[in-house]
Amino acid sequence: MTSIAATDPSFQIILKQKILPKLQHALQDHSVQYVEQLQALWSGYGSIIRCYSKDKDQYYIVKYVQTSVPTTDHPRGWSGEKSHQRKVKSYQVETEFYRQYAQCCTLDCKVPTLHKIVELDDGCLLLMEDLHASGYDVRADKNDWHKLKLAITWLANFHSKFMFNNADDLWSQGGYWHLATRQDELAAMPESELKQQACNLDMRLKNAKFQTLIHGDAKFENLCFHNQNNQVAAVDFQYIGRGVGVVDLAYLAGSALEQTSLEKYGDQILPLYLKTLKQALTQTQPTLDFDQLSAEYSRLYPVAWADFYRFLLGWNPNSWKINPYIKKMTTLALS
Repeated sequence: MTSIAATDPSFQIILKQKILPKLQHALQDHSVQYVEQLQALWSGYGSIIRCYSKDKDQYYIVKYVQTSVPTTDHPRGWSGEKSHQRKVKSYQVETEFYRQYAQCCTLDCKVPTLHKIVELDDGCLLLMEDLHASGYDVRADKNDWHKLKLAITWLANFHSKFMFNNADDLWSQGGYWHLATRQDELAAMPESELKQQACNLDMRLKNAKFQTLIHGDAKFENLCFHNQNNQVAAVDFQYIGRGVGVVDLAYLAGSALEQTSLEKYGDQILPLYLKTLKQALTQTQPTLDFDQLSAEYSRLYPVAWADFYRFLLGWNPNSWKINPYIKKMTTLALS
């Protein structure tokens, strides 16, 4: 990952001349000060920093997005104008999610509270709640089944909130790996039945009846767990859009569990998700035919695994996420 570091003089100039003055003006609070850089954005598109208001005794997270200059240094070589435009749009989508949709999320599918959106000539600043300061300071490691169950509950509650949503101003198809945006990766795949059936698998997901808003990058790295209860919050909504809930579910499971844990817990994942989704939909969609939804999602769950496997084979065929379990699910989907 390439980006300006917090110690880089160029970052300090941007911080002092652009970021802090804009934040102080937006909040009408000249006590706001920089605390630390938490991470660089993927492929050098900006930074996530923590700031603090002395007057309000409050911490903020600021996502500084810089989109004017395309990067040509992707970690895996997937660069170019198409990749750049996809990333630029992803930040625009995330901004619209926080502007239009985030307020619909309750504690059972918490997201950071948005304080301000500050437009810049070459991007924007998203000024948000500091989840760490709010108690969501625990991260999950691979193969943590307890935390995965909490994450599945978050997904089900989130999907229930947005069932049948049109995804206005978001991605018309959610998820960062779906076929329409990954033609280069498809071309890089070796010839196989999966490659031949890639369009059919994609169409099955796109033509499903029970579409909702999917997070699009639901993995442990984008989930924050509370230190005193079972609450979970999610971040990074760059690829949120329309889709079937099991796309998020398969990606979450495949990103959280290695082969041994998938063998142990894999059969519990979909039933837990459907059980929680059913409970949540009694509040948000009480007239929905859940038996029909359950049947459709059960059919499409292996398809979602196969669709992600298709992406991995073209993008990074050496990924640790490629294992006998994802191959087994792909065989189910193809049959």
